[in-house]
Amino acid sequence: MILTLMGAPGSGKGTQGRQLARALGVAYVASGDLIRRAMAERTAWGEEVRSCIDQGLYVPDESIVPAFLSTLRASQAVSAVGAVLDGFPRTTEQASALDEASRSLGFSHQPVALVLEVPEDVLVSRLSGRWLCRGCHATYNVQSHPPHSAGVCDACGQALEQRVDDRRDTIQQRLAIFRDSTSPVLAFYGARGGLVRVDGNQSEQAVGAALLVAARSRASG
Repeated sequence: MILTLMGAPGSGKGTQGRQLARALGVAYVASGDLIRRAMAERTAWGEEVRSCIDQGLYVPDESIVPAFLSTLRASQAVSAVGAVLDGFPRTTEQASALDEASRSLGFSHQPVALVLEVPEDVLVSRLSGRWLCRGCHATYNVQSHPPHSAGVCDACGQALEQRVDDRRDTIQQRLAIFRDSTSPVLAFYGARGGLVRVDGNQSEQAVGAALLVAARSRASG
């Protein structure tokens, strides 16, 4: 089964998605990782989407859908067991494309959306304090999860940087875009009983446990 982890920017999708994939023994495929890698490598597609990211906008469907689904299909870890997706789909058009890709990969169940729900004031606090390692992409938060040495990654020692879209002048815009674009996607999955809401305003361990219970329940259903 393909599980898509949804939630507003700052809800913890990246951390929780990786942990959930490891716990289930499946692939983890994140649109954010795909985009950042393409921009770092300065590929033609990476340069195409850079202007969207710098403005706090999502990459258009016609650009992200083929790139993401190509990465999903190419992942050697994707098997009949499943995959955990982060950041995709963000529109109903992307959700429909994912349904088709899921069938072509041989999955018998339709994708299920697990939604992390976090109050907006908590999201703003998390995002404005978030820093990213430019080397291994580990994330830190100056309030809840600071690095041992300011500005330096604990894991690989490279410098930390704040993403353009994590600056306060773009956070509110990102959250507004998320609400507007994601509401139809939630309705898409909810209409067919493929939506599970999880309280994301708990400890990291509690959120992870709730997601694992939800995922296993759906996989065995």
